[in-house]
Amino acid sequence: MNAPRYPWAARLHTMSGTDDDPGEDSSSYPPEWLGTAPASEAEILLHEERLGLSLPPSYREFLLVTNGWDVESFTSLHILPIAEAGWLRDVDPHLAHTWGPPSDSPVPELPDDYSFDYDAPQDPQYFEVGDFLPHTLRVSEDIEGLVYLLNPYVVTAGGEWEAWELDTSGLLGATRFRSFWHLMETSFRRA
Repeated sequence: MNAPRYPWAARLHTMSGTDDDPGEDSSSYPPEWLGTAPASEAEILLHEERLGLSLPPSYREFLLVTNGWDVESFTSLHILPIAEAGWLRDVDPHLAHTWGPPSDSPVPELPDDYSFDYDAPQDPQYFEVGDFLPHTLRVSEDIEGLVYLLNPYVVTAGGEWEAWELDTSGLLGATRFRSFWHLMETSFRRA
């Protein structure tokens, strides 16, 4: 296995508020660690087969450090274990159908004017999630009107999927990030 590209263990350890840095070896987490046991490579492969796609590197590496992130460990954020992650059309058909096309509709082509400038200011209300919404991978619970989704149809050269923070309270809109790592870093900064 290749060396991790993302320092999840150190980052999540910092967010858990424990004093001793366990490094990247998840087996050395102290008892105060508030994440969950890591997913095994075999478990991830099983769920990649279930989903029909290989997961993006930053999300995959996250799962190898902690198979989910509990709301008790980080206020208003609960990343699901890989066994509970699924296509929005399957795990929350109401949400997928309410703002998106029918769940069995084909995946649309990216519009010519689709912007990949993730550093530019974004107004979530002006990003229409509609056509891709049923085809996104839901990786979090809906807590305080926010859901984290990964879009396998917008992929970087490094294999990262575009990540969305979907606002389900009131006017539906999403803020887009270049990867799951970038989405989580923004969430951590707000904590």
